[in-house]
Amino acid sequence: MSQFRIEKDSMGDVQVPAQAYYGAQTQRAVENFPISGQPLPPRLIHALGLIKAAAAIANRDLGKLKAEVAEPIVQAAREVAAGKHDAEFPIDVYQTGSGTSSNMNANEVISNRAIELTKGDRFHAKKPIHPNDHINMGQSTNDMFPTAIHVAVGTAIAKDMVPALRRLHEVLADKAKKWDAIVKIGRTHLADATPIRLGQEISGFARQVELCLGRADVALKAVLELPAGGTAVGTGINTHPRFGTKVAEVLTKETGVPFVEAKNHFEANANRDGLVECSGQLRAIAVSLFSIANNIRWLGAGPRCGFYEVILPDRQPGSSIMPGKVNPVMCESMMQVCARVIGNDQCIAFSGATGGQFQLNIMMPVMGLAAIESVELLAKCTQAFIDFCALEMEANRTACEEQVEWSMAMVTSLNPLIGYDTAAAIAKEAFKSGKTVRDLCLEKIRAGELRKKDSSAVTEAELSAALDPRNMTEPERG
Repeated sequence: MSQFRIEKDSMGDVQVPAQAYYGAQTQRAVENFPISGQPLPPRLIHALGLIKAAAAIANRDLGKLKAEVAEPIVQAAREVAAGKHDAEFPIDVYQTGSGTSSNMNANEVISNRAIELTKGDRFHAKKPIHPNDHINMGQSTNDMFPTAIHVAVGTAIAKDMVPALRRLHEVLADKAKKWDAIVKIGRTHLADATPIRLGQEISGFARQVELCLGRADVALKAVLELPAGGTAVGTGINTHPRFGTKVAEVLTKETGVPFVEAKNHFEANANRDGLVECSGQLRAIAVSLFSIANNIRWLGAGPRCGFYEVILPDRQPGSSIMPGKVNPVMCESMMQVCARVIGNDQCIAFSGATGGQFQLNIMMPVMGLAAIESVELLAKCTQAFIDFCALEMEANRTACEEQVEWSMAMVTSLNPLIGYDTAAAIAKEAFKSGKTVRDLCLEKIRAGELRKKDSSAVTEAELSAALDPRNMTEPERG
């Protein structure tokens, strides 16, 4: 049996792998783009299958496609959406900028599989279920490929990233509550600052994630409008006037994500501004998660020569040469993911700004790749960070409280009592003498040397009240 079959398209004959569901246009693209060896992301392939099923349902319901043709198309398209034909999508992601090659790849695969489902001969030159006439009915790559990107990104945000962020918020908020009684030293500029409770510090992280959830909602809303229905240039040529609305309705029902037809198809076809906005929110989320992971990494530094105020779970040996060393690997993993997402945003912003001329942006495959990767990486690394770090990390109360008394920043609470200049002199003397602020002040009180701003003597009771670490972490009560 031959390894190849001959397929024909408008440009002539093409050799195609004998059993492949794809056809001539896919094979030409495979040969034209031997670039990275990386095909479209699976989620984008699956979204292409889903929108082709939605298109067939819309065309059937609008009286454009006979039910006996629509039903096998829907079944075949659902198989693509379920990931059953991923190997049939071999085209490199760095291809034609509209995604035409991959749109036709989907059309060819669904066409041949639908023919097979109806017991027809998918190898026959005349296609009873045609890739262009039936699978691509009422569509253009120019409106359907960006629709697939929006569906892929939107569902990934709603189903994967948002649940992961919500869970991280819950875990951090719970830690903040449990650790609220633990007083530790604050740090600004990586230098000692006034005391803070560990629970307060972690509550700041929890609030960052809560704000990330709001940004995720904005990111999702930015891709809810779908270009489907605009066809080639936004005019809707060769499609039913209700096609776009119907496709959005079907996709909403299928995914649970409230997709809608674009308000203006000329904007929706020509520009990828929504994807740029979405990516900008993903970048902001990445910045927050990087900050949280990096701070937790610092808090866990040690165990003997660092802060070690939070004990991170041991996940794996940390060194090939230093026995017993354990590193904050989950923090480092998240930080690398966030760096990648920030880089992806630069790619998406540049592609959005420079790739769109007149009625089409021609950087769509790489924009889709970067956006989908960003969402999936953020979702997966957040889940891993929760499971392998955040849930199991513990507070080191002893380390937290030991540093408080030793810090020269304790002198700050004496400002109202003795004045800034005197307090500064005490801080410098405490550092030079190796004494704590409390011990030095007690010495001065007993020697009659510590005076208030009104020149009266400071008492030991006043000193004790002023240097109460817990009180320093709470606003004054009026």
